[in-house]
Amino acid sequence: MKRIHASQLTYEEFYEEHWVPGVPLVLQDATKVWGAYGKLTPDWLRQNFGDRKTMVGGVSYTMREALDLVEGKDTSRPIPYPCKYDVPTQLPELLPMLSPLNLGYACPNWLERRWFKLGYWGSATELFIGGTGGKFPYAHLDYYHLSAWINQLYGNKEFTVWPRGQEQYLYPDPKDYWKSTIPDVENVDLSKFPLYRHATPITFIVGAGETLYIPVGLWHTTKSLEPTMSIAFDLLNRQNFGPFLKDVWGFRRRSGLAQAVAYSSYALMAGALCRVGDALGRR
Repeated sequence: MKRIHASQLTYEEFYEEHWVPGVPLVLQDATKVWGAYGKLTPDWLRQNFGDRKTMVGGVSYTMREALDLVEGKDTSRPIPYPCKYDVPTQLPELLPMLSPLNLGYACPNWLERRWFKLGYWGSATELFIGGTGGKFPYAHLDYYHLSAWINQLYGNKEFTVWPRGQEQYLYPDPKDYWKSTIPDVENVDLSKFPLYRHATPITFIVGAGETLYIPVGLWHTTKSLEPTMSIAFDLLNRQNFGPFLKDVWGFRRRSGLAQAVAYSSYALMAGALCRVGDALGRR
């Protein structure tokens, strides 16, 4: 996995070498532009948001309770995973500390434009908290063909990605193509999933202060190696708008033709307005 310091990569280089061809990248110190850089620690979150609640598996946890379990200060019950907070609605005070959200690279990001702030388009800006060994339960693609930006702010997290074109080796769920039916990609039963022998997973560690760019259509999964915290957000612009629009239709069609037409029409209009904004020089 290529790693490069943010000071050594221009936006234009990122766009041509990574965004357009869909090549993943670990950026070092890109989050130095955030006020949250070096500040988001378990103790800081306890002090500022200790009573803030979130739901994990149908159970309510305060920030303090979740962090005590993650750090092993409370061993009376299992560590909640995935423990996440939607930043705009549950931790809005953090937003000024995450500016500019796009880090100067994830732009233009139409999801930051007011047109796509209306309704739900698969995007989220979330704080993820993980305990040692906590892992995503399956390899997956991100919904709506959005590209993902994982900003590690505390602890080390292990990621595994699979190059494009290896979908058949991961046995996508026929009822939900976005996730693999392989229950444990670390210990694959080749008698049940024989095609996986042709897969070429790439595993690497992302540490505090590093940002992982996961391009559109890249299968991936993750595991916390210790107590971890990260901020994740999504990216949409003209490069992935075509498949995004198809997903809007597909997902909304499940709720009826009228909803699919309404959402797709709005997304098409919003995309056109964002293109105009891009042409006028907005990032």
